[in-house]
Amino acid sequence: MSTAAATQSAFAQDFATVSVLWRRDIVRFFRERTRVVGALVQPLIFWFVIGSGLSPTFHMEAAADVSYMAYFFPGVILMVVLFTSIFATMSLIEDRHNGFMQAVLVGPGSRGAVVLGKSLGSTTVALVQASLFVLLAPLAGFGYASIDWPMLAFVLLLTSLALTTTGFAVAWWLDSTQGYHVVMSVLLLPLWIMSGAMFPAPRSLQRVLAFNPMSHSVGALRRALYGGMPPAGTVLASAGVELGVLIAFAITGFAFALVLAVRKR
Repeated sequence: MSTAAATQSAFAQDFATVSVLWRRDIVRFFRERTRVVGALVQPLIFWFVIGSGLSPTFHMEAAADVSYMAYFFPGVILMVVLFTSIFATMSLIEDRHNGFMQAVLVGPGSRGAVVLGKSLGSTTVALVQASLFVLLAPLAGFGYASIDWPMLAFVLLLTSLALTTTGFAVAWWLDSTQGYHVVMSVLLLPLWIMSGAMFPAPRSLQRVLAFNPMSHSVGALRRALYGGMPPAGTVLASAGVELGVLIAFAITGFAFALVLAVRKR
């Protein structure tokens, strides 16, 4: 077999592996109707309960006309992506225990194809769930016509890919769902809480939060919802910095997952 034919064959095998893993996660998601309903109902309740309770006491000096429901909305979108990424990649541990992942690994596809296929499947599920919640944007005061949809889609894609690849790495490293929950709770949930998703960051912490990639995700989501012009004091950096950090976050997450997949098991 020539080098070109061998390369083409390897590409076809990797593409088939990616397609199977991606399609499997999508089919699994839509067959579980409770997940589809929960994708909308759970964050909606969280947004309304927390938002309604804190709205009377919320005030920003730099942007007095911003309501808490509007301020909190991008944070809840990020929460949807975060929780979806956690639960979607946790299935990797179950797949390994029931033998499915072992069957995939002995197949002709590369480890990189396994990482990409599972990450893309989980990312797609996260995007579907986030999109369902984004449709409620008018309830937070964001008109459809004023939203920068290309930027919103790009930010959601980068954030979902970054979080799912990070979840893949943790799930590949651990052998129990209990341990996975503990690590993800200690690793990612504090980053979400400290991202400015729920409250504006005080000036004393803004430099520290600038190193939190989720802070840039919340800022970029807020920027997209406001059509590129967010109110003063609601974001920490420029659009270029936000997107650059998210791209680096996604690349780092994928590289980390790939290294663990190649070296472990």
